[in-house]
Amino acid sequence: MCGIIGYVGNQDASKIILEGLRTLEYRGYDSAGIAVLGDAGIEIRKDEGRIEEIDKKVKFGKMGGNLGIGHTRWATHGVPSKANAHPHSDCKGEIALIHNGVIENYRKLKEELLKKGHKFTSETDSEVIAHLIEEEKGKTFEERFLSALQKLEGSFAILAIAKGEKKIYGARRSSPMIIGAGKEEMFIASDIPAMLKHTKEFKVVEEGEMVVLGKGECRIIGIDNGKERTRKSFTVNWSAQSAKKDGYKHFMLKEINEQPKCVRDALASDVSSAAKLVASSDDLQMVACGSSYHSALVFKHLVQAECGKKCEVCIASEYAYSSVVGKNTCIIAISQSGETADTMSAVRFAKKKGARVIGITNVISSSLAREADECVSLNAGPEISVVATKTFMAQLAVLYKLAYEIGGKKDMIEKLKDVSHSIELALTKQGEIEKLAESLLQKQSFFYIGRGLFYPIALEGALKLKEITYLHAEGFAGGELKHGPLSLIEKGVPVIALAPNDETVHKMIGSIKECKARGAHVISISDSQEVKKESDECVMVDGVDASLFPFISICVLQLLAYYMAAKKELDPDKPRNLAKSVTVE
Repeated sequence: MCGIIGYVGNQDASKIILEGLRTLEYRGYDSAGIAVLGDAGIEIRKDEGRIEEIDKKVKFGKMGGNLGIGHTRWATHGVPSKANAHPHSDCKGEIALIHNGVIENYRKLKEELLKKGHKFTSETDSEVIAHLIEEEKGKTFEERFLSALQKLEGSFAILAIAKGEKKIYGARRSSPMIIGAGKEEMFIASDIPAMLKHTKEFKVVEEGEMVVLGKGECRIIGIDNGKERTRKSFTVNWSAQSAKKDGYKHFMLKEINEQPKCVRDALASDVSSAAKLVASSDDLQMVACGSSYHSALVFKHLVQAECGKKCEVCIASEYAYSSVVGKNTCIIAISQSGETADTMSAVRFAKKKGARVIGITNVISSSLAREADECVSLNAGPEISVVATKTFMAQLAVLYKLAYEIGGKKDMIEKLKDVSHSIELALTKQGEIEKLAESLLQKQSFFYIGRGLFYPIALEGALKLKEITYLHAEGFAGGELKHGPLSLIEKGVPVIALAPNDETVHKMIGSIKECKARGAHVISISDSQEVKKESDECVMVDGVDASLFPFISICVLQLLAYYMAAKKELDPDKPRNLAKSVTVE
């Protein structure tokens, strides 16, 4: 989940790397560092904290050299500290190395290296790699690097530089890595946005590959056999501007406001091949994590209620423990990044059993996009804020379209064209939602309730609040309150009810009354005057088709979470302990 970037060329490496790290900070932000190869050897500057704070102390831009690597960290092994920050070095200070992932056999390797006299300065598993390279036998650094890679177990995206070597050495296994090509310069990073200002031509580093980059050199080598491989380039049309705030205080608010366009772009995706694959299968299963799991639950409801197609949804990290998978199983795997480790592990487990896989992702170059039998792109563009907003909305759009395509419901596919307008209506409520957020700042516990399609939306709304305000929030099916959770309702507790004027409205009114009878402060999101009368407060959005109201509801809930976090002076783009792309299991 850490962010890595490397540069070799004719420009000032530290400035390009620092710029890239700012873009990659959504992948981790408890510490950061840069290593640059200059005339005197390798210089490393690093510390604990956010990149801007560290830069003020260590002055990254003052590092001289045209070749370097940089890292922003999300801690796995060792607490956030200067010592545990990357880059790490060997005993002689002739190697600098950064790593995203987890080395599973690091203890064994470290014990062997300690016996040979190596001295370690951090608690990380990553430092072991630098010392292992130092210890390896080989005529060249390339040979030693490759030999060390062959001894590592676990996941990694590694970049290394060495004294006297005007090259960057990289490798990946189960962690993303993309090469960017410029004119007499090369880039390499965890994600495309870190390089967009400089190039739009990219190559994917595939699973189990090593790379060697120089000013005019790009070689890709199989880690297992040391043989060179060829790789075609691809072009990305995202603009560098799309990774900037454009006057918004936070990326999260910008990305919420981008959702009307985002949905239009998502609905442009072709789902016909995926729909045919689902239709030809007797066993439909879905795997996902976090927000993607909630969008999968929405699809399950749609495809079962509208199409009569049985569908099972499983949290990806639990999938291999209890799932029954066969050759006639179709798996729909959803991952914004296409690199989520738990989801990719579930996909590979299912494929070994003979299942066919449909991938739904925002990154066309990702592992999921490449390994799936069919892939549907979200077309959402870069999402910089750690929390999912526009990518979740894009998932809903694609999944609605897929469900209706499976069911042959052309009239409903036509209705989807109105989604962007519906979201625009919700966005007009921002002033009202900001005032509502202000009134809730002293509350410590929140309950979200919904029925049918709106139960997973309640789960997602609660998750958004938890992620960025650090307040307790839980989502429940409206009818489930009376089976236990109602004991937690007391005077003044906010209950947010998703109660559109659909087939669930009268039962939702019953749930609202149950909560109010126990002193709850009920805030509803609805287009029903009856619901408004029963609620203490109501965000009313009229003129929206009932089938599209989930898009309205989640937009309102995203804005509520955002304004509460902003008014608490928290950073919604970088919530504590979280990272955007979870590439460790």
